[in-house]
Amino acid sequence: MTCCSTDSTDSTGSIGSTDPAATTASAAPHPLDPLTAAEITTAREVLVAEGRVTAGTRFPLVLCDEPDRHTVHAHREGDPFSRRVRVTLLDTATGRGAEALVDVTARLLLSYRELDAATDGQPPLLFEEYESCDEIVKADPGWRKAMADRGVTDLSLVIAAPLAAGNFGIAAETGRRMLRSLTFLRCSESDNPFAHPVGGLVADVDLTERRVLRLIDTGVVPTPAECGRYEAEFTGPARTDLRPLEITQPQGPSFTLEGPVLSWQNWRLRLDFNAREGLVLHQLTHRDGDRERPVLHRASIAEMAVPYAEPDAARNWVCYLDAGEYLLGRNANSLRLGCDCLGEITYVDALLTDDHGRPEPLPNAICIHEEDAGLLWKHTNIFDDFAVDSRRSRRLVISYIATLGNYDYGFYWYLHQDGTIAFEAKATGLVQTSAVAAGTDSPYGTEIAPGLLAPNHQHLFCARLDVAVDGPANTVEEVDVVRVPMGPDNPNGNAFTSRATPITDSGDGGRVADASAGRRWRIANPGSLNRMGRPVAYTLLPEQNPLLLAQPGSPVAERVAYATRNLWVTRYRPERHYPDGDYPNQHPGRTGVVSWAQPGESLENTDLTLWHSFGPTHLPRLEDWPVMPVDVCGFTLKPTGFFDRNPALDLPAEQGHGGADHQDHCHP
Repeated sequence: MTCCSTDSTDSTGSIGSTDPAATTASAAPHPLDPLTAAEITTAREVLVAEGRVTAGTRFPLVLCDEPDRHTVHAHREGDPFSRRVRVTLLDTATGRGAEALVDVTARLLLSYRELDAATDGQPPLLFEEYESCDEIVKADPGWRKAMADRGVTDLSLVIAAPLAAGNFGIAAETGRRMLRSLTFLRCSESDNPFAHPVGGLVADVDLTERRVLRLIDTGVVPTPAECGRYEAEFTGPARTDLRPLEITQPQGPSFTLEGPVLSWQNWRLRLDFNAREGLVLHQLTHRDGDRERPVLHRASIAEMAVPYAEPDAARNWVCYLDAGEYLLGRNANSLRLGCDCLGEITYVDALLTDDHGRPEPLPNAICIHEEDAGLLWKHTNIFDDFAVDSRRSRRLVISYIATLGNYDYGFYWYLHQDGTIAFEAKATGLVQTSAVAAGTDSPYGTEIAPGLLAPNHQHLFCARLDVAVDGPANTVEEVDVVRVPMGPDNPNGNAFTSRATPITDSGDGGRVADASAGRRWRIANPGSLNRMGRPVAYTLLPEQNPLLLAQPGSPVAERVAYATRNLWVTRYRPERHYPDGDYPNQHPGRTGVVSWAQPGESLENTDLTLWHSFGPTHLPRLEDWPVMPVDVCGFTLKPTGFFDRNPALDLPAEQGHGGADHQDHCHP
């Protein structure tokens, strides 16, 4: 990724070199730097030279093989190191996948293994497969007849929408590379197809044999006719009473970006962006006096499942794994000033790979800016003539947006001046739709327009947090608020306290949030004590939403098993990448965190990864159509005895502006 500045309110940069001619050594001075174009090109050249690439070979995923955290910690500037690239391959002629590990520094193929589709799962989806699926479906005689039965013979405005197939134990699909296709209509090429779903029809597509393996037709349902346009020319006159809102920083932003290294206030971190997870934050530290204190070694959103609730045969399989099947980073947007980000913006470019394993730049992938975050602290001293002292809060925002079919997701990491780290996911875009008889009162969704049903569903994110609170030797405690029984020590029954239960064994690592107990999880370092003699810590504060609602033992529950707990605590291992395993596409499930959470591994005073599941259960509203206002969810990591006092006491007071003829000050 690269970065360069301009004098406007919109500057761009990148982290890593996009020059294919750049040398690996000069382009990758740190083991955690993003892949460069030269490294991507070298990985492909090595595989070609080894005879592993044919005309039908595609590259669903190319990732930096990150060294383990101890190797990274021991690295010093200028130290030599080898860069390795993990490449997932797909032979489109046979449907067979493979995984290769390439040392791009030495130009060596270190390992190569074929994937067993039945046990390993399938590689992620290719962009070109979406177009292939559309062609295969529209050429199928059975599907064409089903469309004719619905009065549709002109296919020019028909969309065969390819969706991940999942795994439902269907013997005929074992080992095949599959997609399942719903169908939507449009009134014109720019029309919203989700306003016109074709009911009762789904085509199961074998991508390798290029044929419809099975057609499900549960019967004709009238296609909703009302358009769902949301563009300005279709929504009436715009409001005229909205005055300009300008956010300016005349002296520029308060952060600095040197390559991938971002510094702001007392925070320092390394930016990364990959095709699967999108934005990744490495080595988050907070300066405390003359000490750079680590908090997180690595942070990302490692998966997002979207399971739907309709039970009928044409829809009961719908469940997306947007990171593992579709790739969050590969579907990221190029952001635009004033539309996606507002203020003094720095954009950062990313470098991905296309289906053929060649470098593919993504301009303006990441947005970085500061924003006002309200009041940080204040006190009015009633014993000193009501003297007032206060400070406003600002936060640093690091974000990107990805479009996955009908939904658009904004991913926002926030760094605060008091040492808090927060994350928000903002879901917007279009709700998924199906056709029903007009006036249907379905228990599984909301009729948002005549004959147009928006099914109930969930958005279940999973954050991967490789914690390093003042170092790698951490322990997690589950903290509940508990009432104290009435008695001699609590005669009025008013007392309550907290109870901390250490999570010491991997078999106990799966935990569930409990709002009634105010449950949170404290990540402590017993080897680092604050001035009160207690272990320094950060606390993970979860939101309260339902976990996965699919029935235990169901195919969806097996494949989205990570979302059956709000938290999994596992030992850090460099090979443990994702909560649902390396290849969840068409995998039967029960892999990833559930396989690592078996008894026998100590979780005390050691390297830990926290896998935090969160997200809303969406019962659609009429107000969500035709385009949905953002639905926000997230979590917070808050210092808890990590600092010896409020770390934001040294902030300068800022002048407040109450309008053209009014100013006041936020200090005595």
